[in-house]
Amino acid sequence: MEVIIVGIIFGTIFGIVYLLVSARNKERMALIEKGAEASIFYSKDRRITPVWKVLVLNLSLLLMGIGLGIFIAGILVSVFYVEGEVAYPGTIFLMAGIGLFTGFTMTKKLD
Repeated sequence: MEVIIVGIIFGTIFGIVYLLVSARNKERMALIEKGAEASIFYSKDRRITPVWKVLVLNLSLLLMGIGLGIFIAGILVSVFYVEGEVAYPGTIFLMAGIGLFTGFTMTKKLD
């Protein structure tokens, strides 16, 4: 059963990458047939933020959100007597989502 699940995961990832690459290739071939230049794919005037900065920013905010979620869940369990099975996953996912959303908005400001 585990082999089937791993195969499905890798097959899905391969399918997505294949579709992205083939669609990009078809789009570029259509533009070449119409006589468009390849320079439209590489614009020099637009400033591009390095990928590593975006990854570091989003990963750091995600990890801070998870840590803050664990901390808040501990407070909820000890002070407000909320069940641990509810408090920990709920606040971890909530704070991780808030961290990723914050990273998204901060990434838009980097460009």
